Amino acid sequence: MSERYPYFGYPFPSPKEEGEADASRPKEEKKNFEEVFDLSEYAVVTERVRKKFGKYEALRGVSLQVKAGSVFALLGPNGAGKTTLLRILTTLSNPDSGRVYVAGMDAVHVPEEVRRRIGLAGQYAAVDEHLTGRENLELVGRLYHLSRKESRTRAEEILQDFSLNFAENQPLKTYSGGMRRRLDLAVSLIGHPSVLFLDEPTTGLDPKSRHRLWKMIQKLSQAGTTVFLTTQQLDEADALADKIAIMDHGVIIAEGTPRQLKQSLHGDVLELRLKDQSQAEKALTQIRRFASDESRIELHTERMLLPVENGAKTLILVVQELLRAGFEIESVALRQPNLDEVFLALTGEHAESAPPHQSVPKASGWAA
Repeated sequence: MSERYPYFGYPFPSPKEEGEADASRPKEEKKNFEEVFDLSEYAVVTERVRKKFGKYEALRGVSLQVKAGSVFALLGPNGAGKTTLLRILTTLSNPDSGRVYVAGMDAVHVPEEVRRRIGLAGQYAAVDEHLTGRENLELVGRLYHLSRKESRTRAEEILQDFSLNFAENQPLKTYSGGMRRRLDLAVSLIGHPSVLFLDEPTTGLDPKSRHRLWKMIQKLSQAGTTVFLTTQQLDEADALADKIAIMDHGVIIAEGTPRQLKQSLHGDVLELRLKDQSQAEKALTQIRRFASDESRIELHTERMLLPVENGAKTLILVVQELLRAGFEIESVALRQPNLDEVFLALTGEHAESAPPHQSVPKASGWAA
């Protein structure tokens, strides 16, 4: 579980306080690194970042480059290392080794400069429910060393932008879940950050609130803010991200645009639903030979998924086979692989947002 993040105005632990290794590096290495990467072009750059907790290695050499002004999504199953990496990027922890640059600054050597340039909204609201929405914003403005007048003005701007001005004088404990999440995002923007980190920003929100928050994130990106988000909502990454990285067991195992990742699984996916779905396992015995990759066959409660090559031709053959065998088909569709199927192929498990599905037995029946 991710920890609750403090405001950036509060004192941060030093590496010695956390008992972490000294991450200092020779100046000549830094020069060579900056020759490779134009830090004005990239908002986040990591190089071979490692982090251990006792004998457990949470990060095993993570290298990332996030272009300024883009939306970047980091995906991965629980325990993949996402939160550990996010804490390092936001100066809440230090790596054992490797380089970390955020907003053009070295996050290990000058973390205070990084904090002035970033915003962070964690999984859980870092706001005071006994204060009003306006009071929360003005408080954080003061923690960012804004004057009282500047804090008041900035709070007014953000309340207007996030359509929260109607409730600005109400205690936060009266806010709905969606309103709280919007305020939490608003708080992270008080300091005009050039890079905004969001840890699973729409967790627990209803569909309407999610889409509203998506629009706000898109608006921020269009205005030039770099958005780095972690999520297990694959439709969210697909809708928002210019680039996606998938992490598993402390390493990046795939990276690219949503389209590139989906195209990495060749062919199409055939979705089938029978009128009597209880016959699905029996039906699969008739059509499994048409699958291009048996390891990707899935049997869900409401449908069967079959990866195929030569999609249109194979669809006709599969339908003919099922009808000859006496099965009644409710619906059939042909589509490209989605991000959940990419995630499953790479990590061996679905993202948490995916619907539960039934495992398909191996060998004497089915492919897993």
